[in-house]
Amino acid sequence: MAETETLSAKEPETGTGGERPIPDDAIAIIPVRQLVMFPGMVVPVTLGRPRSVAAAQDAVRSERQIGILAQRDGSVDEPGEIDLYRIGTIANIVRYLTGKDGTHHVVSQGEQRFRVVEFLDGWPFLVARIERIAQPEGEAETPEIQARFINLKRQALEALELLPQVPQEMVQQIGAITDAGALADIVAAYLDLTPEQKQEVLETIDLAARIDRVSRFLAERIEVLRLSQEIGQQTRASLDKRQREVLLREQMAAIQKELGESDGKASEIEELTAAIDKAGMPKEVEEQARRELRRLERMPEAAAEYGMIRTYLDWLIELPWQLPPEAPIDLKEARRILDEDHYGLDKIKRRIIEYLAVRKLAPEGKAPILCFVGPPGVG
Repeated sequence: MAETETLSAKEPETGTGGERPIPDDAIAIIPVRQLVMFPGMVVPVTLGRPRSVAAAQDAVRSERQIGILAQRDGSVDEPGEIDLYRIGTIANIVRYLTGKDGTHHVVSQGEQRFRVVEFLDGWPFLVARIERIAQPEGEAETPEIQARFINLKRQALEALELLPQVPQEMVQQIGAITDAGALADIVAAYLDLTPEQKQEVLETIDLAARIDRVSRFLAERIEVLRLSQEIGQQTRASLDKRQREVLLREQMAAIQKELGESDGKASEIEELTAAIDKAGMPKEVEEQARRELRRLERMPEAAAEYGMIRTYLDWLIELPWQLPPEAPIDLKEARRILDEDHYGLDKIKRRIIEYLAVRKLAPEGKAPILCFVGPPGVG
């Protein structure tokens, strides 16, 4: 973020004087899209609406806090009362920045939850009368809260261990938290939750219920991280094994080359090429077979698809793409075979010879189907 100017209460960028002062029980509201601020968090907020800019500048000039409220629907450009949640976070403006492109930004630190009682009219920005939501004194010291606090901290540290490249400062920050409410808020802020889920946590005022809700969200995230880590380890192990096989095969090929031995894969490709040439495949089939052969030639033998492509090529080669050549019809040889295999049946034999004579004279013509009927045993 490029900084060109830092505004303070004494040096606001533009004047908004002339408005009546905001009541003590009210606060200027800045609506935000896809963002839920929690108490204790320091968050940069980009101000794009003129009303939000005016609210921030008025807060800087009057040294007042602002209220951060999330929108129900981020697509609404000018949100009104019905477009905003009723519970948000009171924040202090740490810095007000303007960029070189004229954009406005505030770095704000959340302090406390609040509930909107009613929105007020009469200002060029949103103003609402609010009720501050304080944590009951001594609530965090009860045994039930302390047990939940210990469990949530253990879950948070476990999640950080499962995440890759987590800064050590974040681990130390989580470990140093002693307040149960602060821990629930910071975990919810860092968790990969939807804005609606984060708003649910923000609106959960009861501390035990809030910790339980965050703990459930965190447990689901830990389970996903564990599964992701297991899958990653299995994938790395598989890749390491495959890379080792490829390396060994390359070393074997180099050794065979040094010893003057023939390359087995090259011989195999030559044999398949010759077999495809002799198979008599149709043009389309032969083109596909040669395309797969080129893939096989480029592929290492350790690849999972190598055996599949080789089996496919063998199957294409073995298919009978051409009909076997027909032997010429020899009537005398046919009569000799009939007499040798069958005794008697002169009429049957004569009919078969006539059939073969017609086939010899007109091989392309249509011929009737011969059907012989007789008792069993006559052949």
